[in-house]
Amino acid sequence: MKIVFVTSNKNKAAEVSHILGINLKVESAELPELQSLSVEENARHKAYEAHRLIGKPVIVEDTGLYIKGFNGFPGALIKWYMKGVGYEGICRAVDRCTTRGAYGETCIAFYDGNVLKTFTGRIHGSISKRQKGSNNFGWDHIFIPKGYSKTFAEMSMAEKSKISMRAIAVKKLKLYLNKNKLI
Repeated sequence: MKIVFVTSNKNKAAEVSHILGINLKVESAELPELQSLSVEENARHKAYEAHRLIGKPVIVEDTGLYIKGFNGFPGALIKWYMKGVGYEGICRAVDRCTTRGAYGETCIAFYDGNVLKTFTGRIHGSISKRQKGSNNFGWDHIFIPKGYSKTFAEMSMAEKSKISMRAIAVKKLKLYLNKNKLI
């Protein structure tokens, strides 16, 4: 069975392939996204849409950043929030909160046209006082995982791939795919 990872983000594709340890077939598509804070709700929706477009078993992914001082906002809407205020805007806004606590959550959905499975990973940490690092992508420049003193963007892909919320979700996906002899 050929599984297609549907994403328009080449960085996510590289990271997921790296964690899975296989070269995934990737198709770029701008999938409609729900306006929801829930990464699982968004991933489920994207899986159905991707399968409808591609017509093959698909993997899709959605990731969010949940900031405790904002009552969990922006969650899955982080991409849009960052486009509006940028890394420094988020850091400055968090300066006004009583906590810098946050967590990152990824949900990967696999859908073969019959069975929809989701795999979630979460990592707790905090928002840095300013953006740091040049590796990786997204909000990696402002998120410091719990137990570390550097942002994801200050880590190599190999280091980040051992601990990230995406790594946790992808490892669950890999177990499922192996168990069901899909890879």
